[in-house]
Order: sequence, then C-alpha cells, then structure tokens
Amino acid sequence: MIYWDIFWAFFMANLLGYGGGPATIPLIQIEVVNNNGWMTLSEFGDVLAIANALPGPIATKMAGFIGYELGGVLGAVIALATTILPSALAVILLFKFVNLFKDSPKVKLMTKSVQPIIAVLLAVMAYQFFLTAFENSGVLHLVLLAAVSYLTLIKFKVHPSLVIFGALFYGGIFLS
Repeated sequence: MIYWDIFWAFFMANLLGYGGGPATIPLIQIEVVNNNGWMTLSEFGDVLAIANALPGPIATKMAGFIGYELGGVLGAVIALATTILPSALAVILLFKFVNLFKDSPKVKLMTKSVQPIIAVLLAVMAYQFFLTAFENSGVLHLVLLAAVSYLTLIKFKVHPSLVIFGALFYGGIFLS
C-alpha cells in the first residue's frame, strides 16, 4: 500500500505544480508532511536544504530521497517516475500546441498570474520553517545563523550551497 501512497502523493504534487521546481516544493510538503505524516516539517526542511545544495532539479532529488526512505529502491523509482511523469506527458501531448499559443496574450497573462501564487506558497513555507527553527533551536542560534548566512551570501558572495552546508554543519555540532 505504501507504493500506491507514494505514487499518488508525488503524482498529485507534480500534476498540480506549475514549472516543476520551486512551485512544486510546497505541494510536496503538503503531501509528505501534512497529508501523510511521513516527515516532520523540520525533517522536510533538512531534505529541502540538501536537495537545494546538490545539482539538478530539486523535486526529483527530494522525490528520490523520500521515496527511498519510505519504500526502498522501488519507492525511490516510483517517486521519481511520478515526479517526472506529469511533465513528460504534458510535453508529449501538448507539444503541437506550443507554437500555436506561445505568443498569445492570454497565455502570457496566465503565466504571469501564477507567479504571485508561487511566491505566496514559498513565503508560507519559509515562514513555517522559520517557526520550526525558532522552536527547535532557540532565538540565539536562529539569529546567529541568519546573520552569518546573510553576511556570507550578500557581503562575501559565497555560493548558497556552501552556506547551506555550513549551517548544516553548525546544526550538527551545536544543535544535536
């Protein structure tokens, strides 16, 4: 039954996800954390951080890891397939219509209209991660990590993946 649950959760998240990347993450979170309870919000945040630091599409890396944790190799294969399947089917079925409607003002307006929704979904997810971090680590660690991350990203132009790994290292040492 877990394999069907993995299939359905990732298929629905990626069927409804617009663009496949950051837009899909809140939908995966809803399925994995809220609907199925496979992970806590904190665990999901850790998976997201690691997936963000590695090269390639975020959704497929997250699906592979979560699927493997839940159902082993077969779970990972199912999660990956159902992450890729909706986009692949859309590309195959809708490819003929792309050239017909690519310059349509309605299609351009629809695409621009979805962007604020994605921003709100990502902001809600960031706020939830903030609350979880605050509850789990306390204000001192949260402020310290936020300040050091800001400085390294903005002032010293350090690559975000290095900042993420640094924060994970700090959390592993001081917050375990």
